[in-house]
Amino acid sequence: MGIKENCRNELRAAVRQLSDRCLYSASKWAAEQLVGIEQDPAKYTPSHTRFQRGSSSIRRRFRTATEAAFTSTPAAGVSHVTTPSVPEDDNEAIDNDFYLLAKSYFDCQEYRRATHVLRDQTGKKAVFLRCYSLYLAGERRKEEEMIELEGPLGKSDVVNHELVSIERELSGLRKNGSIDSFGLYLYGLVLKQKGSDNLARTVLVESVNSYPWNWSAWSELQSLCTTAETLDSLNLNNHWMKDFFLAYAYQELRMHTESLVKYENLQGTFSFSNYIQAQIAKAQYSRREFEQVEVIFEELLRNDPYRIEDMDMYSNVLYAKECFSALSYLAHRVFLTDKYRPESCCIIGNYYSLKGQHEKSVMYFRRALKLNKKYLSAWTLMGHEYVEMKNTPAAVDAYRRAVDINPCDYRAWYGLGQAYEMMGMPFYALHYFKKSVFLHPSDSRLWIAMAQCYETEQLHMLEEAIKCYRRAANCNDREAIALHQLAKLHAELGRSEEAAFYYKKDLEIMEAEEREGPNLVEALMFLARYYKAQKRFEDAEVYCTRLLDYSGPEKETAKSLLRGIRYEMDVEHPPP
Repeated sequence: MGIKENCRNELRAAVRQLSDRCLYSASKWAAEQLVGIEQDPAKYTPSHTRFQRGSSSIRRRFRTATEAAFTSTPAAGVSHVTTPSVPEDDNEAIDNDFYLLAKSYFDCQEYRRATHVLRDQTGKKAVFLRCYSLYLAGERRKEEEMIELEGPLGKSDVVNHELVSIERELSGLRKNGSIDSFGLYLYGLVLKQKGSDNLARTVLVESVNSYPWNWSAWSELQSLCTTAETLDSLNLNNHWMKDFFLAYAYQELRMHTESLVKYENLQGTFSFSNYIQAQIAKAQYSRREFEQVEVIFEELLRNDPYRIEDMDMYSNVLYAKECFSALSYLAHRVFLTDKYRPESCCIIGNYYSLKGQHEKSVMYFRRALKLNKKYLSAWTLMGHEYVEMKNTPAAVDAYRRAVDINPCDYRAWYGLGQAYEMMGMPFYALHYFKKSVFLHPSDSRLWIAMAQCYETEQLHMLEEAIKCYRRAANCNDREAIALHQLAKLHAELGRSEEAAFYYKKDLEIMEAEEREGPNLVEALMFLARYYKAQKRFEDAEVYCTRLLDYSGPEKETAKSLLRGIRYEMDVEHPPP
């Protein structure tokens, strides 16, 4: 039996088992990967195939970009060794009638009733559903108390009061060796909420090693791996689900090249996986390769026209490219599909922001947060809107809520820096810019923001600003700010040679991109004066002549410089 057939059989069993244990999110993920496996052509007609039209071209583009960095990439496929056997359901220790009743109550979100029905059941399956129902009942009560005490978006120290009893029971079962992988997953979830991160990691590793098909357990484990060192220290069994986990973990740790290589490898088996395509788009988005991201998302929507998951990122790309019509169409599409999804509200918020209707944009971001209080994107984007509205206290609050949810979100730290910079507090701003650039050192915008902070009157640390602008210039500065600022700072410090070097580089880029504007004029003017002072009159004359094409005061200055150049040339080389 081949690797693909093995994966297919395992996922089929996992979908059934995860659904039976009410882990519907993990079951959906497994089902999506199941249909993402390339089908047998003899059983699958071409009219049903997906991702055939353009996915190969996307993969070719990706391969070209990464093969140079990773020449030893293994052949496409997944690492597949002897896998744990799919566990049989422990029906001998459970009354199926009671379990079916409890599961029905669970599906109707009557969690307390489900817990009560299973109070005397001792089978692993029943114990998990009883504890899981109790956990969700506690989560619901926690949300209700938050709203009662602080409002839907308020801060609160309310906790899930069921955690203690669940932890006590699951801890005892683990010590006795009478807990299954699903119980371990729930135990890890409880420990994480209580702040016992080290033990939670250990327990979740036990869970995924015992039953590797529960994506929810892998996701919780990833959230506890905040550094590459922590990730490397995990003692994980070798299984193809580990490849999915590592690809996802690398992406969250901003190791995008490594993540892309993993996903490319997985595509050898999961050729038609929408999930993998979306994850590749996320990695490309983080590298600001917006053209490729747009192509992937357009293809995703052709394959799955009612998809809302990850579409908020697509809206960010359309916003950055100022594609009004495409963003309007996307907002209308998700509104008709499900207007009460947090992602839908976020997309509509982006649409109104692009139109300049910031109050309406904030309204939709707040709506997204009422639907999901921990929706990181909405807090950060709402902070951006408050910055646009000059409401800095509200912006600071929004950004702080974002970093509370995810301390590794560089956008929120950057937003805090911007807000404090607006308030004229450069020392605070610099602190937050340093945090953002530490988390994402390859983003030129962060280095430029930090450099501008160093340039303020309160700090006036020009040497530090120069270092930051140099880093920005080496990080693909698409806004073309760094080179110009480097030239200006060196000129201000009296370093004419360095200033001329950077002005010349900046001028070459502006010419290549056919950009006009005051920066071009400034570069031409400085170079004309510099070469005149260096007595390189022919070079100076070239720059002066170009300035004559402009109609402002620079034209008169250029004429004056040309007269001076010709006079000095006559003095040095008088006519016979």
